[in-house]
Amino acid sequence: MLRVTVDEFYELLAMVEPFITKTDTVMKRSISAKERLSVTLRFLATGVSFKSLGFQFRIGSTTIGKIVEETCEVLHHTLKEDYLKTSTSEEQWRKIAEQFDMKWQFPHCLGAIDGKHIFIQPPANSGSTFYNYKFRFSVLLMAVVDANYRFIYTNVGDQGRVSDTGLFAQSDLQAALDDRKLNLPPAEALLNTNIIMPYCFVGDEVYPLRNDLLKPYPHRRLQPEQRIFNYRLSRARCVVENAFGILANRLRVFHTTICLNPDKAVTVTLAALCLHNFLRHKQSDAYLPPGYTDWEGENHQLHDGAWRQERTLQSVNMGGGKNPTITAKEQRDHLKEYFVSPAGCVPWQDQYV
Repeated sequence: MLRVTVDEFYELLAMVEPFITKTDTVMKRSISAKERLSVTLRFLATGVSFKSLGFQFRIGSTTIGKIVEETCEVLHHTLKEDYLKTSTSEEQWRKIAEQFDMKWQFPHCLGAIDGKHIFIQPPANSGSTFYNYKFRFSVLLMAVVDANYRFIYTNVGDQGRVSDTGLFAQSDLQAALDDRKLNLPPAEALLNTNIIMPYCFVGDEVYPLRNDLLKPYPHRRLQPEQRIFNYRLSRARCVVENAFGILANRLRVFHTTICLNPDKAVTVTLAALCLHNFLRHKQSDAYLPPGYTDWEGENHQLHDGAWRQERTLQSVNMGGGKNPTITAKEQRDHLKEYFVSPAGCVPWQDQYV
């Protein structure tokens, strides 16, 4: 019911208990840290109203709201350093790239990027600031995911009306990439070739094509080599789709409209992301049952995971990337050629293009 095993629950409790324990008074006993954590995990797992949780736990709905907000803030601040931290060294980035190459046969990939809407109640006096193209109010979540469905970068809180391209352009991720502050590994030759290729992220069509960010070829009049490139890139990108699918369907607060102001909705989202990464690190079957993510058959045919049969988070509005540089186009072409060469091809790729 809480998406965690007993051992995982008590490990979380040991980390947050010092910060959420309240003092008893002469008039009444305080609500225990164990019950506070249980209430919060139940809220994240179901997204039910505070009033409904109040009936379940026999606590007033106003008190439930305060408990959830305080405990989510503590979960975020307690877990973020170990479980929601962006890599800052070449060695860490190389490990991520090695996992992408081993699991998804995409070299020099540092993560898959995407953006989603987190629906909220209309904030007072906000006008159309948080109003999005889905005709709902939302804050935006942009994230980068590694090969094991863990979030390695997140940007939460931008207004719902911002496009995916605008979200990336305004993010501290683009600023850090432009200023070379992430300590990415230098460009290196692809395995068994003399093709020099930089390390980069992968995204879908709405993102800009850059030296450090690859996206598919436009889906019109594609040559066979371009189709193969798009297929190989989609294999790497599927990790971010699966990560969002796991997040939304195991922590079903994201299936609902979060009835909090934007700042508090951001806190809930960050706590959920930390919890997701913590449980992925623990390889928790309670959180991620077998067959829940996309999986490959013997002939590498990709089968839908169980999460795809349920609701998913809404994607951010299509914005279209700016005109790419010649260098970025050339790098994509070099990788396209690598994927059809003996050094870089995989035996099954022609079957799926």
